[in-house]
Amino acid sequence: MNLVVNGDAENGAGGTADPVPTVRGWKVAQGAPALIAYSLGGGYPTPTDPGPARRGSRFFAGGNSPRTTLVQDVSLPRSGPTGRRAVDAGTVRYTVTAWLGGYATQEDGARLSVEFRDAKGTPVALSVLGPVGSAEREGRTGLLERTAEAAVPPTARSARVLLVFTRSGGGTSNDGYADAVSLTLEPAGDRR
Repeated sequence: MNLVVNGDAENGAGGTADPVPTVRGWKVAQGAPALIAYSLGGGYPTPTDPGPARRGSRFFAGGNSPRTTLVQDVSLPRSGPTGRRAVDAGTVRYTVTAWLGGYATQEDGARLSVEFRDAKGTPVALSVLGPVGSAEREGRTGLLERTAEAAVPPTARSARVLLVFTRSGGGTSNDGYADAVSLTLEPAGDRR
């Protein structure tokens, strides 16, 4: 189960390149994000550009701010096969995945980080994905999948998910893109 709420930009206002003041499930900590429809066109990623095979109708973008930041704090399960006892025994693994990208040869980009924290809010581990540069996209507009996985650190009780879009050059559009953001947990013995 994905612990990230609205990791696919499908819920709430949006659909155009216009910035939105709020994003369901996320706190807008900086800037003004946009939730853009794949059908919008105008140079934005389309359903035929590189991206998730099972994509929804929209993706996240940096809007018109030089730097846009979305934050989501996720509580880890208290009990069960991925609960606190299993985490502290070192028998829970996490996978963090996101499709990240940008526009053509521009270097605007998106970065996803997941910071695990203990009960006091002290960071105990960090995973960072992206950004995906123009060279990795071969100069094409689109999104590429990035994934990290490891053991959930003992004492972890929550995770702060941070999605940062950065405009690298001129212009007014922050063309860092993200979609299909997920954080999942599984017992270490369930690896396939």
